[in-house]
Amino acid sequence: MDLQIADKRAVVLASSRGLGLGIAEAIAAEGANVLLCGRSAEKLAANADRINAAGKGKAVFVEADLADPAFAERLVEVAGDKLGGIDILVNNTGGPPPGGAAAMSLAMLDKHFAMMVARVIELTAMALPAMRAAGWGRVLTVGSSGVVQPIPNLALSNTLRSALVGWTKSLSNEVAGDGVTVNMLLPGRIHTARVDELDAAAAERTGQPLDQVQKTAKAGIPAGRYGTVEEFASVAAFLVSGRAGYVTGSLVRCDGGLIRSV
Repeated sequence: MDLQIADKRAVVLASSRGLGLGIAEAIAAEGANVLLCGRSAEKLAANADRINAAGKGKAVFVEADLADPAFAERLVEVAGDKLGGIDILVNNTGGPPPGGAAAMSLAMLDKHFAMMVARVIELTAMALPAMRAAGWGRVLTVGSSGVVQPIPNLALSNTLRSALVGWTKSLSNEVAGDGVTVNMLLPGRIHTARVDELDAAAAERTGQPLDQVQKTAKAGIPAGRYGTVEEFASVAAFLVSGRAGYVTGSLVRCDGGLIRSV
């Protein structure tokens, strides 16, 4: 299926590894030109070289940190210089430290709210006017299954990512008439370095062997396994495609059935 995004200009946050990189690769494979973003110039350069070697959409990169107050302004400027603008924006951020709700401090909330919520909203607001004027745009925010079914010991992530749910739905209603879709994609247990880190933390916290932690986690997923980055990225690529123009304001799950609610 042609996803109708050849030559579209895409910005993918946190694309030095994991889900962000997988999404960038999937979009570029459809012929879109992609701006990779992250804190490691070395990793980003290697990723861009690999995407460019595939000979489809081109990739460029910018070293940028979500903790920087000038992050959004810098990304829009670089996207303009290197791509000529933004048609597709994939908001993806790293997760905060694990921990319970009672342990959250105001300082911790402020720090991670700035990186995981405020920067996403600011960047999207800066990218939207050109999308609306063009009559075409895609905004996709990577969330977590925790916004539907809170994940134990990830209270900070559950709290902050949930804030983006209401924002996604509210914004989608405001810009749908201008040809811009706004959706949120919820991963379950997709096998990334982040999931490995969380499994290791769970093993340390509970005193169980790592393989037992992973076995227990997989037993709680109806599909019986962790998802792959490629599976998740394929769903993301569809949601930002020309084919998905009538899908907006949605929370889309890619979780192997992990979330138990309807």
